[in-house]
Formats: sequence, structure tokens, C-alpha cells
Amino acid sequence: MIGLLLAHGDEVPTSELGSAWETSPAVLAGSTLALALFAQGWIRLRRRGRKDLASYDRLALFVTAVVLGTLALISPLDAIGEEYLLSAHMLEHVIIGDAAVALAIVALRGPLIFFLLPPFVLSPLAGLGWLRAALRFLLRPWVAFGIWAVVFAAWHYPPAYDYVLDHQAVHDLQHVTFVLAGVLVWTLLVDPARRGDLRRSGRIALAVGLFACGQILSDVLIFSFDPLYPAYAAQDERLLGLSPLADQQLAGVVMMVEQTITLGTCIALLLLASHRELVRREAAESA
Repeated sequence: MIGLLLAHGDEVPTSELGSAWETSPAVLAGSTLALALFAQGWIRLRRRGRKDLASYDRLALFVTAVVLGTLALISPLDAIGEEYLLSAHMLEHVIIGDAAVALAIVALRGPLIFFLLPPFVLSPLAGLGWLRAALRFLLRPWVAFGIWAVVFAAWHYPPAYDYVLDHQAVHDLQHVTFVLAGVLVWTLLVDPARRGDLRRSGRIALAVGLFACGQILSDVLIFSFDPLYPAYAAQDERLLGLSPLADQQLAGVVMMVEQTITLGTCIALLLLASHRELVRREAAESA
């Protein structure tokens, strides 16, 4: 039970890592709200006879996204990442800022996204011109891409990274910005509302650009000759027998593999859609 009460910044003995589950009210409340909003929108759309647009696989996908993101923040992975392994911390970051966000937005694609907020909430928000303008600005491709790149680069700058580990409020802000930056770029990549801000070629280019930026950070971590993060280098208890440098290299590999899976899948699906469109066009012309 001691592990349940441990917060960020408190040292968790290795013997207690298995029970270091954190009951974070903010995380649990946010997860519950996300599930509740999706459930009411999913039910409303199905009641309108569009079960094809609110299928059970959409429900499963969204629940998986929320569970994945929640577990990353409240499970022992959080304590391991904060106290012992940079690689575990990197895994937590790519889950909440990339994988979970991507799954959630894919689940919401199409009309379902317009049902995410109840009418009594959506109607007043839709009437706020400044809010619509701000969202349009944030969803400009270069703006979203720039925010994502700055967020990931700035928070992984070693002095900033070490500062975050000692300041809970800043650590929470870091996690929030990872999620928000992920929402921006994956909204453009998936285009759940079918806004058409980017053509398919532009979405592929954005995915490639994100992958390239991520690989810069991965390469820095993998090919550095010395540990870059003092907080982890100074840890005298080494989990899994990983040296600080090996742990750092593993963190780079974690980011590279995760982006290869998420962004690689996105690029593959977009290319497949382009190929199918080309085949249909050629078939129509030859008919």
C-alpha cells in the first residue's frame, strides 16, 4: 500500500516498484471524463441509426487508447521512469503523447467526432469566434508541426529534463504539453473531421517530417558517448543491470521503434489509399 501513496519526486525502493501504483485524481478524472464523453457520443450516433459510424471496434479502440495512456501515468512504469530508467520515462512519454493519442483520434474519425461533446456544450463553444480562430491557427500544418517539434526538443533538453524530475507541477505541465502537441499533429494526420486541411500527399510529408525530427532526438540518445542526464547517471541502483549510457541508448531505441510503428503505419495506410485511388482512376479511364 505504501507504493500507492508515493508521488513524483519521492524515491521508490526497488523492492516496492511492483506496488508503486499512483492514485492520481487528475489522471483518473481526465480518463473518466474522456470515456464518458465518448460513450454519450457513441450512443447518440447509434440511436440515429448510424451504427456503421459508431461500431464496437471504435469503442474498443478508444477504450484501449484511454487505458493505455492512463496506465502509463499511474502504473509502476511512472515510478521506474522517474526514479531509475530514462528508457522507461521515454516509453511513458511516447505512449501518452503519440500512441494513445493516435488511437483515440482514429477511433473518433468521421461524424463521431462531432458527437464527442454534448449539444449543450458544443453549441456555446461553436459560437465563440476567437476559439474557432485559435483552433484554425493551431491546426495550420507548420504551426502544429512547430509546436510538436519545440515541445519534444525543449522537454528533452537535459537541464530542463532534470528540472522536471524535481518539480511535480512542471512535470504535470510536461505531460499535458506532450498530449496537446500529439493531438495537434495526429488531428492533421488522421483528419477525423474530414476538414481537408492537408491533401494526402501533405499528410504523408507531415508524417515523414515528424519521423525525421524524432530520429534526430533518437540519434542523439543512441550515439552520444556519455550520459546526458545527470539525474539518471547519478542513480546508484541500476535496474536490469543497465548502465546509464546503455539506458540512454535504449531510450533512443524506444522512441525510434514507437515512431516507426505509429508513423510508419500512418504512412503505409496513406500510401495504400493513394494506390487504391490511382487504380480506381485508371479503371474508370479505361472503361
